[in-house]
Amino acid sequence: MKKILVTGADGFIGSHLTEALLDRGYEVKAFVYYNSFNSWGWLDSLTPERLKQIEIFSGDIRDPNGVRTAMDGVDMVFHLAALIAIPFSYHSPDSYVDTNIKGTLNVLQAARTLNLDRIVITSTSEVYGTAQYVPIDEKHPFQGQSPYSATKIGADRLAESFYRSFGLPISIARPFNTFGPRQSARAVIPTIITQLLAGKKEIELGSLTPTRDFNYVKDTVSGFIAIAESENTVGQEINIATQQEISIGDLAKEIISQINPKVRIVCDEQRIRPENSEVNRLLGSNEKIKRLTNWSPKYTFEQGIAETIDWIRNNMGVYKTELYNL
Repeated sequence: MKKILVTGADGFIGSHLTEALLDRGYEVKAFVYYNSFNSWGWLDSLTPERLKQIEIFSGDIRDPNGVRTAMDGVDMVFHLAALIAIPFSYHSPDSYVDTNIKGTLNVLQAARTLNLDRIVITSTSEVYGTAQYVPIDEKHPFQGQSPYSATKIGADRLAESFYRSFGLPISIARPFNTFGPRQSARAVIPTIITQLLAGKKEIELGSLTPTRDFNYVKDTVSGFIAIAESENTVGQEINIATQQEISIGDLAKEIISQINPKVRIVCDEQRIRPENSEVNRLLGSNEKIKRLTNWSPKYTFEQGIAETIDWIRNNMGVYKTELYNL
């Protein structure tokens, strides 16, 4: 039984990954963001029996000493801790450099000192910017179209340098847009669903023309684990994608049709990215992950949407539908 550290375990994807690793028999240490409320983020929603299986470490990914302490004694680390909201990165880019780049450096330095078996670094499809060709494979050029994506490009390149310079057993997992239960309303799918379930007659959205390749969170998590468990993925950057795309407008119409077909969509100017920052098309290739691992998506988009709607309907109290969530 290997012991695994998950940074960002208190977040959306991290909490699902923590549960999936427990289900596979791993011993899990969860790195959560320290706060005086003693909140463990989404891990607080797990059953007491489940929580007893997890070792909780409260810290700050920006602190190298805390990161090294957390990583001591583990065999593998999944590094998910990051700031991810694009609009917030426009006015607070320093915090993204400190968290996403320096935080990743802290993980890499500790992994080098402690001789871990595997390190999985979390990237994002945003590093590609607007597609120059589709489907986007791992050879596609990088383009920093927001401070957020720029810091993730920097973190990825740091990880690559530690693999090439020091031989660290690193893999870079690059999920395309993930959705599902526990996701913040800063993301488009819960934004639409929460407004609909709150009874609004008009749904406020930004640009409707961009396309995205949406992964259901359970498929994203199984992709992470498949990458970590394969010897073929060391030193590789690997997309986790469905290789299907849908426009934000068509996505909204689909969800509206399931909840309240009478609702109409209106444009909210504050939700529109600056013209040169908007990523207009993301359609990922999943040929590499299928070639190197046994992964393939198990959930259809419709199944994922249905499960997400059910979960949000039962957890509306965690959302502030009257506010625009950065």
